[in-house]
Amino acid sequence: MELLRMKKAIYGRNEVQPFASTPKHRQLEEGKDPKASLLSKVLGLEELFSLEVWKASLAEVLGTAVLVFALDTKVISALQTETKTPNLVMSVLIAFAVAVIHLATYPISGGHINPIVTFAALLTGLISISRAAIFISAQCVAGILGALALKAVVSSSVQQTYSLAGCTITIVAPGLNGPTVIGLGTSQALRLEIICSFVLLFASVWMAFDRRQAKALGRVTVCVILGIVLGLLVYISTTVTATKGYGGAGLNPARCLGPAVVRPLE
Repeated sequence: MELLRMKKAIYGRNEVQPFASTPKHRQLEEGKDPKASLLSKVLGLEELFSLEVWKASLAEVLGTAVLVFALDTKVISALQTETKTPNLVMSVLIAFAVAVIHLATYPISGGHINPIVTFAALLTGLISISRAAIFISAQCVAGILGALALKAVVSSSVQQTYSLAGCTITIVAPGLNGPTVIGLGTSQALRLEIICSFVLLFASVWMAFDRRQAKALGRVTVCVILGIVLGLLVYISTTVTATKGYGGAGLNPARCLGPAVVRPLE
């Protein structure tokens, strides 16, 4: 009894347990396999059944389809005009269109509208493999839909002349000794595509993907800057080579895929 009174005097009414038992929920968390949790997070299989993800993918379909249609029509319109600087006009129009589409899709899906941007988001851990697969599939389908819409509104002669404004590096043009192939070499076009894509991803990762940077600049500013960057890259890629027949860096596999699939269709 004397010992019990001494312990109460020291610790109060509630005795301090020398080895406190771990709460049940913490025991369950500690029992989880960290590798399994990481794998589940990376795969994101539960997102395959998420309504939010499918809504976002629908936004990617609409945004990418509109982007492909808008960019290709602007390319054809700029080249058909009698201006001395069609590349500059085309680049300004592309920058404006990209900024507007980014602003429209950013709140819903993040405004990827580009498979390489989605792939970069996957590599940086911003999205899961399941979401990336859904987005990239949606963007590729949208590229075909946008090209089909363009083919439906332009004449056959325009389709043949500009190849639906697809990602072409060479064209067949009339020459002195018959039709000749003019354009850019495959290796040079590949190097230019890699460099321009790297610049685009650099701007995307350090501004759009960085939450602190995006919050500091604001959504509108980030979308406008990305549009300007894309417009500059299109202008540089179409002028630095000074080669007829080269359509400039594609910078978007979905935009290249659409006309490539639709052109052979009768």
